[in-house]
Amino acid sequence: MSNGLFSRRSFLLSLVLLIATAIYLGCVLSPPSLMDDVDAVQAQIAKTMLTSGDWVTARLDGVLYLEKAPLIYWLMAIFYKIFGVSDWVARLPVALASIALALLSASFGMWAFGERAGFYAGLCMSTCVGLFLFTRIQIPDVMLTFTIALSLWAFLRALDEEEKRPRLWAAILAASLGNGFLLKSLVGIVFPVAAGLIYLFFSRQLISCRTWQRLRPISGFLIGLLIAAPWHVLATLRNPPFFAWTLQSGPGLYHGFLWFYFVNEQLLRFLNLRYPRDYNTVPRLYFWLFHLLWLFPWSVYLPAITKLSFKPVDRAGQTRLLALCWAGFILIFFTFSTTQEYYSMPCYPALALLLGSAMAAEGKWIDRGTRLLGATAALAALAAIAIAFAVRNLPTPGDISSALSHHPSAYTLSLGHMLDLTFDSFAYLRLPLCLAGAAFLVGAVGNLRWSGMRAFLASSLMMVLFFHAARLALVVFDPYLSSRPLAEALRSAPPGKLIVDRHYYYFSSVIFYTGQDPLLLNGKFNNLEYGAAAPNAPAVFLTDSEFKDLWTSENRYYFVAAEKGADRIETLVGKEHFQTVATSGGKLLLTNVPARSSSSPLPTAPRQSAAPLFPFSSIGNDVYD
Repeated sequence: MSNGLFSRRSFLLSLVLLIATAIYLGCVLSPPSLMDDVDAVQAQIAKTMLTSGDWVTARLDGVLYLEKAPLIYWLMAIFYKIFGVSDWVARLPVALASIALALLSASFGMWAFGERAGFYAGLCMSTCVGLFLFTRIQIPDVMLTFTIALSLWAFLRALDEEEKRPRLWAAILAASLGNGFLLKSLVGIVFPVAAGLIYLFFSRQLISCRTWQRLRPISGFLIGLLIAAPWHVLATLRNPPFFAWTLQSGPGLYHGFLWFYFVNEQLLRFLNLRYPRDYNTVPRLYFWLFHLLWLFPWSVYLPAITKLSFKPVDRAGQTRLLALCWAGFILIFFTFSTTQEYYSMPCYPALALLLGSAMAAEGKWIDRGTRLLGATAALAALAAIAIAFAVRNLPTPGDISSALSHHPSAYTLSLGHMLDLTFDSFAYLRLPLCLAGAAFLVGAVGNLRWSGMRAFLASSLMMVLFFHAARLALVVFDPYLSSRPLAEALRSAPPGKLIVDRHYYYFSSVIFYTGQDPLLLNGKFNNLEYGAAAPNAPAVFLTDSEFKDLWTSENRYYFVAAEKGADRIETLVGKEHFQTVATSGGKLLLTNVPARSSSSPLPTAPRQSAAPLFPFSSIGNDVYD
């Protein structure tokens, strides 16, 4: 490789690194705080692993949490060990995985198509809406996407007759599959293996001895087994029974780790028979069409992909065919399974490779897409600036929760909470609106005036600015999405035991930020129900009568609940037993006080609608996989 070629490739990779770092490391800052629901739950599980020393069995509030593979928890706990326990540290593994995925997509594309196409693939991956949106919560899908992309690049390189180190790439393939298994169980293996087999079939290499000699499946199986097996064996041994030959799943049934992790979480979830059914499914048509949004702004170039050659006669054609098999299998798989929008994230690198190849080839469809994007950005800029101007004088009392509406029927969709925005609520978002308007203005000017690389760079800058506008919006939503203000109030209050109304997930950020292990009032359902049925499960679940006995005793307790649930508690123990410590985002922190002491009754002001968990995404306990 010449020095000039090396310098150009390094420069382009450095530019992808700079853009991805500006987005993903720039957005680990706090605030925004960790959100209630999955965001704080993941961080808390890793925190518990670190403090307890048990890195095998995940727990929430001492209750077995056997649903998920552990690698994301291990990475968080390692970062806690290095940098200390905090919310921004909890975000580092997902942020670094996002940056690594962008670099991997660029490197893969450069190897397959050349420097420009690879650079464009890296831009597509690092600045598409879907990757940003679905990494706002600490779920392992971006890490899984990285392992799948790496395994499939290693797959092609091991098969490449010009590759000088096929044995090394075969080992990388196997190691990637093993790590994928520790991130999200069977899909970490099924997706890349299925994509590879379909590719081998269409490229007429499936029954070739040479193919399997280069892929080394036996040694690869041993490498993957060495990586993935130890945790599965230990988790099985520590959480018996070891085997349960049944498909029966229901309330109060406990069959150990192995049954729950593989049968209930894999087989029964695929068949939509899992219990508890704590997830929703997105309509199939929406699942497909929303990729126009998840790949924005680069989805305007999707028609150009149809002009590419998919004949596996050279490295470029082989990569395009593999990318088609890769994306196609994942999309079709989830068409026939329970479906969430972010489930398809593992196909984003495949689509980014195809888009990068098409963008490098240029042509009329690329020019049309650039002009369409410019016009779209111009309209978006006009709308953002007009709204910011219209709300410039509107008052902003309290936090934004008081200005939002409530549309629960839309929350199955990741952007369903956008419908909660009202005209008055935009007054709280003046700065994010102005920054978003500036971002779209950059995109409009760049795409209407230029073409090719300059237009693509303008689009990338537009998205960097827009994502930081989104982060600023999340800061405004912080009291609504997170219960951190209640946690700060509790940390400043006299010592007392914490009780959480209903589900652990609903106020998980209080638990993370205070470090308390709470009691749960009527909280034995969804993710904690299975662990609650295990032998020797901790006695952290309270019935109404048990809560009443504790609350009216001499000991001090604190209680967090949504305002909408206050009437029920008031009826249960009487409002004379409550003192309000803090309110935030439609949520309450209350304490019990002796009857002889002065107390403040529950607020009598009109209650707000129930707060959704995430205005820009409904990724949460009910949909998380």
